[in-house]
Amino acid sequence: MVALYRYTDIDDAVALANATPYGLNASVWSRDGADARALATRLRAGTVNVNEAFAAAWGSVDAPMGGMGDSGLGRRHGAGGLLKYTDAQNVAQQRLRSLQPPADTSAERWAAILIRSLNAFKTLGLR
Repeated sequence: MVALYRYTDIDDAVALANATPYGLNASVWSRDGADARALATRLRAGTVNVNEAFAAAWGSVDAPMGGMGDSGLGRRHGAGGLLKYTDAQNVAQQRLRSLQPPADTSAERWAAILIRSLNAFKTLGLR
């Protein structure tokens, strides 16, 4: 099933296409492939097909597939399909002296020491 809507110009057509909470799949049909590709990038959909319905996109096994907005829960295929099952974790270890002031030094004095140190590095060309 295809819904057809009247529009006044390309900007109006893009606005109508994007005026939905859904965005799983869209198609752009045109005699000019370059114009169609340019228009496709303006559509808010997880997959946009140019001059075809879905076969080329589905057959692109490395391309992430999935919807935008209320259409879909992420991606399948490609790296995006695998990464949705992972949780990133940042593990960091301080390997040099901490930037926190020593217990016997006020924050103001420590800031002054750091500024003098940075200026000394800059003067010595170590920056």
